[in-house]
Amino acid sequence: MVANTFQVLSGSLLDVTSRLRFRVPVAQTTIDGVGPDRSFAGFEHQLNSYLHDTQVQLVKRAYFFAEQAHYGQVRRSGEPYVTHPLAVAGVLAGMHMDHQSLMAALLHDTIEDTGVTKADVGAQFGEEVAELVDGVSKLTHIEFDSLEHKQAENFQKMVLAMARDIRVILVKLADRLHNMRTLGVLRREKIKRIANETLDIYAPIALRLGMNAIRMELEDLGFRALYPMRARRIQAAVGKARGNRKALVDQVKHQIESALSRDALRCEVIGREKHLYSIYSKMRAKRKSFSEIMDIFAFRIVVDCVDDCYRVLGVIHSLYKPVPGEFTDYIAIPKANGYQSLHTVLKGMHGVPIEIQIRTREMEGMANNGIAAHWLYKSDKGTANASHARAREWVQGLLEMQQRAGNPLEFIESVKMDLFPDEVYVFTPKGDIMEMPRGATAVDAAYAIHTDIGNQCVACRINRKLAPLSEPLESGQTIEIITSPNGRPNPDWFNYVVTARARTHIRHFLKDQRREDSIELGKNLLNKALASHGVRVEDLTGEPMVQALEKLGRPDAESLFIDIALGNLLPQIIASRLAGATAGPVDPDRNEAVAIRGTEGFVVNYAKCCCAIPGDPIGGYLSPEKGLVVHRDQCRNLVEMREHPERMMNLRWDEEAEGLYPVGLRLESENRRGIIAVVATRLNAVGMNIDRISTTDKDAQYTYVDIELQVSSRIHLARIVRRLRTVEGVRRVIRIGRR
Repeated sequence: MVANTFQVLSGSLLDVTSRLRFRVPVAQTTIDGVGPDRSFAGFEHQLNSYLHDTQVQLVKRAYFFAEQAHYGQVRRSGEPYVTHPLAVAGVLAGMHMDHQSLMAALLHDTIEDTGVTKADVGAQFGEEVAELVDGVSKLTHIEFDSLEHKQAENFQKMVLAMARDIRVILVKLADRLHNMRTLGVLRREKIKRIANETLDIYAPIALRLGMNAIRMELEDLGFRALYPMRARRIQAAVGKARGNRKALVDQVKHQIESALSRDALRCEVIGREKHLYSIYSKMRAKRKSFSEIMDIFAFRIVVDCVDDCYRVLGVIHSLYKPVPGEFTDYIAIPKANGYQSLHTVLKGMHGVPIEIQIRTREMEGMANNGIAAHWLYKSDKGTANASHARAREWVQGLLEMQQRAGNPLEFIESVKMDLFPDEVYVFTPKGDIMEMPRGATAVDAAYAIHTDIGNQCVACRINRKLAPLSEPLESGQTIEIITSPNGRPNPDWFNYVVTARARTHIRHFLKDQRREDSIELGKNLLNKALASHGVRVEDLTGEPMVQALEKLGRPDAESLFIDIALGNLLPQIIASRLAGATAGPVDPDRNEAVAIRGTEGFVVNYAKCCCAIPGDPIGGYLSPEKGLVVHRDQCRNLVEMREHPERMMNLRWDEEAEGLYPVGLRLESENRRGIIAVVATRLNAVGMNIDRISTTDKDAQYTYVDIELQVSSRIHLARIVRRLRTVEGVRRVIRIGRR
């Protein structure tokens, strides 16, 4: 049967293999010293245990195709290259993945490393397999500015392919796992780079998808590759500790089994050991010694059904005393990756802590295989499909971030931030559960609900009480988001949001807003400059405008407005060029002041040296770096800038100016205890928020109290100053700039 299949396949591949580029023109070698048919035999036996005969034959065809495509190629270890895709497929077969995933695993390097094209794969095995193979292939034929940029671009491509078919990431994880198993033959620099990438990206992805078995092996292999000496020492210490406490572990296990058998509960008690990277990470994070980390016995109890999980919990808690606050029910509230189990910590004999995990056999499969359990259980509903749905939702979130990210490096940094292993569970006012990473805030929760809610978020209630948007959320809290149509993201949010989704949407909004603000301001500035020529921007249309833009080297009017707003072009010069022959006589009196409303956004900046507020006489300076910078008219810095009159702008406050503006005040008061508390209390009484407050001794008798706060106008500021002057001991209050 194999020989016939091979003959048929050989004839159909003549047009493909004739184009292959062989890297190492040597005679074909065999795997483990046996012929190609026998090298596939063990893998074929594994496939026959769960696939149909027709599916096995398709996988076999893919194997022979890969063997011919990689003919003559060898790995650094000297083995035939086909051993690698065969091993990758073996990892997936161990998780009972479908036949198309196995075919993609066998073919995943053919597009990258041989003359086979995506079209060739599609013609032989169908478009679905071709898309899977293409999704896993690396971007080796494209030049990038740096290795980091190349890795980021490669990951972006994988995310796009994952969005089309989630199986891409499973093949990629299996590929990375086998590469990590065979790292030893590479150069030390390359080993460190691959190991770092594995620990930073691939192991967290495996955890996020619930694939615990692969995640643990990737972490241990990465740890051994990065820190071989540390790994050997911890391994030796683990072996020694295992021998020293074997009798006590067996005794605890026997007690648990006896207690469960008395209640006729069918279950399997398994002793758990922490893997090396987990021990190392906990030693570093918690600053504990090896003996403190290992002074815990851990067992997993596997039962037949969910009801038995809770019965076992009752028996265990009656056997040993539970530790308060150390019980978690991940069955009722699964983790984001679909993981389900009961976790509890007990005080055993001699006060030794005992960690217990209780789960069903299906949950055990889910914990080890995660999203791959979707194919393992082949069910139309239940936990396997729930995990699959969560994974798809996560990938769709990655795709949305990828579309909004400014560049590949920004995207991959966002993904790293989103791969948190710890979650908190909070409730919406309607009782729905939201899973958030530890340290998440109300802003993260707002964006998790909907982008528009995040963009319009202005406040929040935690457990029905108003709370700062920056307050980290805790499990069990009820979070309510308060929105306003006038709300908009604040750049300060970057200081405390933790989810990649929130950071991406905030960054995207601010970029778009800056563009819109720039266009509006630039058009306004140009109109004011054109007014002295008796022309408006709206009058400059058609061919004259096109010719003017060509001379200025700008593709469209919007680009021109943006450059004017950012200070890269001067509106007076552009106005004289645009007006041209259509302009009337220049009228200096028509050079009216540009009105500032306070809503122009990020292209209008308020100088810290003088802190202009509505009501102040103001002037402006077009800075090439900052755009339009607003100063008080008598500011010393603005006077010096008048040496460049072409960049000076005549400004005024609009009658409907709105918003809050930072301002600095200096109080000169007697040097007495508690003056800051008195001043803060007086300001809080009128609802003023203090941004910053500090003191500096003037001399032995008097001190300066510097305050930064936000006001709406000069009238508002005057009221505050009058109130501060009534504080006992305050000699005078003057206005200053901000630090």
